[in-house]
Amino acid sequence: MLVVPLLAASNVTVPMRLVTLILVLLCATGTPPAYSQELVVGAAAPISGDFQMLGEQWFNGARTAATRDQSVRLIEADDACTEEGGAAAARRFVEAKASIVIGFLCTPAIEAAMPILKQAGIPVITPVRTNSLTDQKDRTGWPIFRLGPRADDERKAVAEILVPLWREEFFAIVDDGTIHGRELAENLRAEAELAKLKPVLVDTFRPQMDNQIGLVGRLRRAGAAYVFVGGDRSDVAIMARDAGKLDYSVTFAGGEALRSEEGLPLPAGVLMVGLPDGQELATPEASQVLSSAGILPEGYVLPGFAAFQIAVKASREALQAGLPVADALSRLSFSTGIGEIRFNEKGDLAENPYRLFRYDGERFVETD
Repeated sequence: MLVVPLLAASNVTVPMRLVTLILVLLCATGTPPAYSQELVVGAAAPISGDFQMLGEQWFNGARTAATRDQSVRLIEADDACTEEGGAAAARRFVEAKASIVIGFLCTPAIEAAMPILKQAGIPVITPVRTNSLTDQKDRTGWPIFRLGPRADDERKAVAEILVPLWREEFFAIVDDGTIHGRELAENLRAEAELAKLKPVLVDTFRPQMDNQIGLVGRLRRAGAAYVFVGGDRSDVAIMARDAGKLDYSVTFAGGEALRSEEGLPLPAGVLMVGLPDGQELATPEASQVLSSAGILPEGYVLPGFAAFQIAVKASREALQAGLPVADALSRLSFSTGIGEIRFNEKGDLAENPYRLFRYDGERFVETD
């Protein structure tokens, strides 16, 4: 480090050429600006085993975003969706001096990694839905930020969207008896009652039947104009088909399971409370970048792309302000390939990402 006496405190006259030389040396040897320092971003996902395809999607998104910024080094690790893989990936990121990590698509991997990353002060942006990752932050202190829905966001959205929509309507609630289907239905019923609304029928049906004539008949006798189904796409398709056979005009609604490509075709008019698909989420810029790279915006591609963008901005802002990266993640808003992202005080998305869609006979279209 070059040490220069304070000129103003000296009685010695220094030639201007020497002063100029000293200033040049200072600029040449001083610490470069924070924004010019290389950032290291870790990325963890399974690229082996049963979840290899999902991991490849995540890495494809992150790599594509990384090619646009040569000042950032992306360090990849296969977490294998296991505890051992998660811990090994975390140790690799610590050794590489990563400022932030994106990924970990499975709960066992991220739970094993977080004690190691927390000790090193490295925050994680993850799409894992497990509620406890952020709900227990006061106890664990884990710097986790969730880029995706919580496990309970779907059922919250079903109630928040449908209760006001059906306030003046005769509606029914049915479920297939599974844990997931019953949770969706029961939360909708409870929120409706809090709003002083009562469904005309609440029932449980047997799923995967060839017909649901009996259930549809009960719904018609109850006078239900709208029916929420806590079940899968095939069951809703069969109910809608059987309602047509009985000349019964009714609108069925369900959760994100309706977006499944498997099962019988749905009739136009079916409502879904679900997540936008990749093409609906992608901004024009992200679509163009991914298209140029030959990458389809499917599965975890866009979340991986957006996670990298958030990681870079948060790291640079934190470095420039002299703050922990986790503080930048908590305070800033991020423009990404999937739109504007902001995290709440727990590290969850500030806004529930579920929306209302209507099936037009070919695809689900978002509706007001």
